[in-house]
Amino acid sequence: MIFLKTYHSYLIRVFLNNLLVISFVFLCLSFFLNIFEEIKFFDNLEVSFFIPIILTLLNVPTIFFELMPFIFLISSIFSFIYIIDRNELNILKNNGIDNLKIVFILSLTSIFLGLFVISIYYTISSNLKNTYLNYKNKHSSENEYLAVVNENGLWLKEDFGGYVNIINAKTFKNNSLTDITITKLDTKYSILETIISEKAYIKNKKWKMENVKIINPKVKEQNFEKYDFGSNFNGEIISNLFSNLNSLNIIQLNNQMKNYENIGYSTTDIKLHLNKIYTLPIYFVLMTIIGCLLMLRLKFLNSKFFMLVIGVFISVIIYYLNFFLGLFGLNETLPIEISVWLPQLLLVLVIFLGLIRINEK
Repeated sequence: MIFLKTYHSYLIRVFLNNLLVISFVFLCLSFFLNIFEEIKFFDNLEVSFFIPIILTLLNVPTIFFELMPFIFLISSIFSFIYIIDRNELNILKNNGIDNLKIVFILSLTSIFLGLFVISIYYTISSNLKNTYLNYKNKHSSENEYLAVVNENGLWLKEDFGGYVNIINAKTFKNNSLTDITITKLDTKYSILETIISEKAYIKNKKWKMENVKIINPKVKEQNFEKYDFGSNFNGEIISNLFSNLNSLNIIQLNNQMKNYENIGYSTTDIKLHLNKIYTLPIYFVLMTIIGCLLMLRLKFLNSKFFMLVIGVFISVIIYYLNFFLGLFGLNETLPIEISVWLPQLLLVLVIFLGLIRINEK
């Protein structure tokens, strides 16, 4: 069994203390930035003053999750500032604890925190996000339009006030539905008519349906080679309904991916999202090491503010590097795995160069 030495515990405690402080600052910023959006959303609705606050609290964990890599970078910078200001870096060196050991301890702490985040924190934040979205949907003007994907295909519901359409399709791909069944119900949920079609092109809200059969209890069965069906949905709207993946935990994401595959719908978004989650512990480690290298390589810069500005600047560069390579993955210009892991590999190369002769600093 490996026991922590005194300096291990001390360095971990310093890092965690700074991580908590920086996290609290970012949580506060996230709260105040998000609450204005919630107040604006409910501007024309009569709801309690506490509703925007509650919704903000439900949404902030997801916003915080997206900011975590940069929080680790800034926390490692502040940890070194704390150690250097107290002249403890020299004390550690005099006791045989070199820079590489310090970086290793902070990195190991980061990877364990990363595993905690993806296994427990992300599950909690996704559940809160799901609650947040469900509540907002109840107050949205589009609440009457619902969409679900399961093992039985794509299901849509649209409420027109006087009647309801329940739509089921076997596949959805490239703005086309196949094997469609539309059940039209009245306000008492009695069947008015059933429309069956082999295929529908739904780029616009006027669907172009082929080989259509209309079954009406009061009218003789009708058949059409071509039939126009008016709907509140089109291909773009349906795609956007499934775009918020932060409301699904890892198990739900994998199940959703299987359901998408069953209906022929693109799983690119889910694969990209899952890969980003899986790389998070490594991402935390890399950002922590970058923060350490900044402090060890740029010790000649005495301004704490300037070091913080450099850290934020590097965070922005890394963010856009991930963002643009992620776009290549979404557009399938690059394989998903490469678009997610390539930025990490580039950071590893930069870090490797930075760690050379680090103990001489």
